[in-house]
Amino acid sequence: MSELKTALLVDWGGVLTTDLFASFRIFCEANGVDADAIGTAFRKDPEAQALLFDLECGRIDESEFEPHFAQLLGVPDEGLIDGLFGAVGPDDVMIEAVRAVRDAGIPTGLVSNSWGTRRYPEHLLDELFDGVVISGFEGIRKPAPEIYLLGAERTGVAPESCVFVDDLQFNLEPAHELGMAAVHHRETTETLTELERLLGIDLR
Repeated sequence: MSELKTALLVDWGGVLTTDLFASFRIFCEANGVDADAIGTAFRKDPEAQALLFDLECGRIDESEFEPHFAQLLGVPDEGLIDGLFGAVGPDDVMIEAVRAVRDAGIPTGLVSNSWGTRRYPEHLLDELFDGVVISGFEGIRKPAPEIYLLGAERTGVAPESCVFVDDLQFNLEPAHELGMAAVHHRETTETLTELERLLGIDLR
């Protein structure tokens, strides 16, 4: 068995919440556009990518992002981000798992790309994490290696001590290259099983 890791870093949206892309699809269907329009835009449209990167890094705010992205999608811009995230809720099982990790004396940290910075519940961040890194405050975003290093530093641990959990595969590769154990979050039970193995604690 490989050496156990001694710290946990996690993403927010899509890991401690329900599936973001499912919410995006619901929004698109409700507004008469292709269900996969948002994912397609971010993968293939340089203008949409640039808007997203600027928003996540805090170079533009929501009021600047919404009209431009709404025009690309062909949907109303008022309350666009709230609409896109309208079907997103907390994943209570994952949240309690992070709480259990911290209660066990294992340092925990958040490394999150943000769509604006006002949607994070501050009281919960204080309860769950020893270190917090939100891209909109820092001016850097995953998958830049610097943001993972900052997450480890703020959590008070070495990168190679960490498990990092994210719902997007391409965000895991830099973490792995820094010596972190990378866990692709697709289903809660599967993630908990992997965290129990890597951290050596019972989360259920």
